[in-house]
Amino acid sequence: MNNLKASHIQEAAAYINSKIAIKPEVGLIMGSGLGILGDHIEEAVTIPYDEIPHFPLSTVEGHAGELMIGKLSGRPVVLMRGRFHLYEGYGPDLTAFPVRVMKAIGASKLVVTNAAGGVNTSYNPGDLMLISDHINFQGRNPLVGPNDKELGARFPDMSQPYSKRLRELARGVAAEQGFSLQEGVYIAVLGPSYETPAEIRMMRILGADAVGMSTVSEVIAASHSGMEVLGISCISNMASGILDQPLSHDEVMETTERVKTQFLGLVKGVISLL
Repeated sequence: MNNLKASHIQEAAAYINSKIAIKPEVGLIMGSGLGILGDHIEEAVTIPYDEIPHFPLSTVEGHAGELMIGKLSGRPVVLMRGRFHLYEGYGPDLTAFPVRVMKAIGASKLVVTNAAGGVNTSYNPGDLMLISDHINFQGRNPLVGPNDKELGARFPDMSQPYSKRLRELARGVAAEQGFSLQEGVYIAVLGPSYETPAEIRMMRILGADAVGMSTVSEVIAASHSGMEVLGISCISNMASGILDQPLSHDEVMETTERVKTQFLGLVKGVISLL
């Protein structure tokens, strides 16, 4: 747990529990531009991150920096509007800390989303990709350090970090709503600079389909905690070198705005079936 202790998790969970009357069953982490889902939570209790003991602060545009607890599609959920990244200067234990807290307040499932660059040249900006697996290219792991057996095993299994059952459920929801999903491997890098064309060619050789700067620490902690995970990437732009144009965060935000209706329909449909 590095510098974080189980007591920190319990203190954060106790504070949140003192503010809410329901027990969340599903945790939701929204990536850049995808926090719009929070507008659809009913009976919502909103808690700014800076009020929660031991929570860091989100510093990235498009990340609101608040926790919401309420109901989505009739299910009790806890939603992060904005996440924490290693490139902000936080350690992997802190980027994964909210997942630990979600588990502590009752969530047994986690839906994690991100905005990612398309490495697979058959993808297009605006595609939604189910994450089937990931490659941790960040050089960090939230489990480094003493292991607390109450949180999980010293050497947790990572053979299926993203639930096959939940991916099948998501494909069914998309088909009913009239669109198809990509499915592929997400590779996580440290950032914050975008990748070079040579790095993208390397990632394609390694088997990556999309690249981003988040998610992996959260999913490792979720797997360690015994949570069932669904991962969804919004392909917000094609990665460096594929198109003859520079990359920018503005493009990320523009693309996520364009696909928000489809994204919302997918996540809400999945939640209704959990």
